[in-house]
Amino acid sequence: MHKMIRKITLSLGRQVSSMAHGATQVRRLLHGGYVRILPSVQEALVEGRAVVALESTIITHGMAYPLNLSMAREVEEIVRANGAVPATVGILRGQIHVGLTDEELEFLASSKNAVKVSRRDFPFVLSQGLSGGTTVSGTMIVAHKAGIPVFVTGGIGGVHRHGENTLDVSADLTELGRTPVAVVSAGAKSILDIGRTLEYLETQGVCVAAFGESREFPAFFSRQSGFQAPYHVQDEEEAAKLIDSALGLGLSSGVLIAVPCPQERAAQGQAIEEAIQQALSQARSKGITGKDVTPFLLQKLTELTDGKSLDSNLALIQNNARVGSCIAVALNKLQKARRKRSQPGQKDMTAPQPVVIGGINVDFIAKAQNPEILGGGQTNAGRVRRTFGGVGRNLADCLSRLGQAPLLLSAVGKDEHLESVLHYCHHMDMSGVLQLEGESTATYCAVISSAGELSLGLGDMDIHQQITEQYVSQFKENLCQAPLVCIDGNVPLSTIQYVCQLAREHQLAVCYEPTDENKASKPFLSDSWKALTYISPNLQELRAINRTLGNPVPAELPSRLEDAVQAAVALACPLLAHLQCVVVTLGAHGVLLCGRSLGGSISLHPGAHKQLNGRNPCRGAC
Repeated sequence: MHKMIRKITLSLGRQVSSMAHGATQVRRLLHGGYVRILPSVQEALVEGRAVVALESTIITHGMAYPLNLSMAREVEEIVRANGAVPATVGILRGQIHVGLTDEELEFLASSKNAVKVSRRDFPFVLSQGLSGGTTVSGTMIVAHKAGIPVFVTGGIGGVHRHGENTLDVSADLTELGRTPVAVVSAGAKSILDIGRTLEYLETQGVCVAAFGESREFPAFFSRQSGFQAPYHVQDEEEAAKLIDSALGLGLSSGVLIAVPCPQERAAQGQAIEEAIQQALSQARSKGITGKDVTPFLLQKLTELTDGKSLDSNLALIQNNARVGSCIAVALNKLQKARRKRSQPGQKDMTAPQPVVIGGINVDFIAKAQNPEILGGGQTNAGRVRRTFGGVGRNLADCLSRLGQAPLLLSAVGKDEHLESVLHYCHHMDMSGVLQLEGESTATYCAVISSAGELSLGLGDMDIHQQITEQYVSQFKENLCQAPLVCIDGNVPLSTIQYVCQLAREHQLAVCYEPTDENKASKPFLSDSWKALTYISPNLQELRAINRTLGNPVPAELPSRLEDAVQAAVALACPLLAHLQCVVVTLGAHGVLLCGRSLGGSISLHPGAHKQLNGRNPCRGAC
């Protein structure tokens, strides 16, 4: 036994260090703090509804205030009216926003110093805390990272006239070649070299299709460019099938759907061409180059055509929003239908989810800089950071990262923390989380010495009592179908007893996380605990559980690993008459898995212990 424990000790030391490093890398990747998703957009993404990404350079650089603001509002409303959720992408004070509030739209629309942000600009703009509008390229990057497959804009950039000499080629084209997002636009801007733009898109491997009755590739203000698109889709359904095929192949390149400006509002090609040549001449004489060219030319065209180009601009943007949102809805239906067909044995299109019931916390950790913490109301130098926790939330987070998509049943307040919680948990199914008016999201503040020892802890956890039996019972069908139910000790005793009763009646696999020493014994105050499958206490909580059951417990808990493992095995064995296994967390020493021996190992299958009652003694392994 001593040799086995020594071997476990060495193995745990190596594995704990490796796992901690990997977990830190994943957390940094997913929670770098660069992106904020508007709750309404996040909700739509979680629920699998159609979302349409919208750019913001047209707001910051394409039109003057307040016309740009009214245009942005109208476009969002058109997207909503056609059954999708708008997600205008922009950068505010160094943070990428996916979806903007009306106040944020107005901020960008009226900003005098907004930056035009493409792929190359993100690092600088974010690091300097600047605000800006995202170009087609910039918006595609953000939309792809947020999981939004359809993006609507006015017109894409392209190869500028005389680009064979200047090498002035928009980053929109290279982005279309390497980012799998469908862009719905009125073709390329007519101020560009359309022929060379189409050639460049071909080189980048971008599938380009004209939308509607003609294969004519539109030129922004004009329905005719004199060039044919390689392909042609008649309507939203055909466009959605094309996009679905491109995404399904995993080509890592985008799709361009070119939508002509409405006939009744289209500008005459010849008049526009003459104005373009005049505007280009003025741009050259003024020495205007690079990303400043397009805003200058669009403004000049408005002046030279007495506003007709602006009327066409507004009409095509609104039309693109209508067509693009209909395409997004059609694509969404296609994807849902395919998922349903891939699971013919199920009534629902999704597999049963694990269910996690427990707390969500916002934690504030204050660590003192100096060894001595001064009292008497004095301010101590230190560092304060905010993190997001709660045992239930942590369990749901881990299961989500393992690809299990659990349903989290919890409660938060509609307060200043709500938006941050939803953003941080954007990768999780939060549809079962109560959002309560007049209640405070659970918060915890820990004051830690410079040596890392807890000096003081304050918690406001009252909202956990709102995770009631009555609320949880609304999800009875989810619970009864769940392959695993996890519940933490934060929830009321009656809720725990209700879940245990369901487990007994429907043979459910239930894991109980005791949370802390004072809450650990909740299920063990009655026979409810016998319906549990797994528990995951630390050594202190395991002792408290045994004390509640009237089992003998040690007065002092050992600190040496070998002694701690022996104590854990002794305390776990009495529980294994009814539990499948006991997972004992041993802090820095790692984790000990205790269960009944099955052929020299431990089975995690929920039914295995029923075959072993009264036979083999318990076994510990890591």
